[in-house]
Amino acid sequence: MSKIGVLGGTFDPIHDGHLALGQAACDLLKLDRVIFVPAARPPHKVNDRVTDAETRSAMVELAIAGNPNFELSRTELDRPGLSFTVDTLREIASSAPAGAPHELYLILSVESLLGFHEWENPAAILDLARVAALPRPGTPTPDRAWLKRHFPGREDRFLYLDGFHLSHASRELRALAARGRSLRYLVPNPVAEYIKKSGLYLDRPELVLKRPIEPDDVPVDPAT
Repeated sequence: MSKIGVLGGTFDPIHDGHLALGQAACDLLKLDRVIFVPAARPPHKVNDRVTDAETRSAMVELAIAGNPNFELSRTELDRPGLSFTVDTLREIASSAPAGAPHELYLILSVESLLGFHEWENPAAILDLARVAALPRPGTPTPDRAWLKRHFPGREDRFLYLDGFHLSHASRELRALAARGRSLRYLVPNPVAEYIKKSGLYLDRPELVLKRPIEPDDVPVDPAT
């Protein structure tokens, strides 16, 4: 049986926080691999302008190159319609060899966990995978009573990752890039070069925040 972590997201752009989250899950949960799944059409961003899927996928591929425990999945890019996690988990589960089912862990941030009960078919997701969430300072971490209220009898399907804090958020990085700022040391070097050479985000004045970004003012949101 393979232990597999599934880390989905828009990855617009993928950054060091995503990679650190994937590695922490790999180490803490003793995973055989972590699958990064770029969303083609995120259901919660249908009205937002999102960078095209192939560009985001290319950045993920550049970011995870060299880590034998990381891999890219195109399952949501090649599947028509909205990108629902439950469909992705079903597809990954069905890829297991006969008689050797995968043990799946859905990796997400605590922000995403707070809205998890509103996802498409969360009960089926919990049938397919355990949820591994990353807490963050300033955001309440759901306790067992919250889990019991929203997922009675399924509390043990949730666990929390611990041991590190990050200060990255894709929305803040897009704002920096839109202002012509370098993303070096915030995203993997190949991704920073890709963004710079392609001029990605420079034609997006709506991304520029109305306030300056201070070094200590970048919130943690690995799943954004």
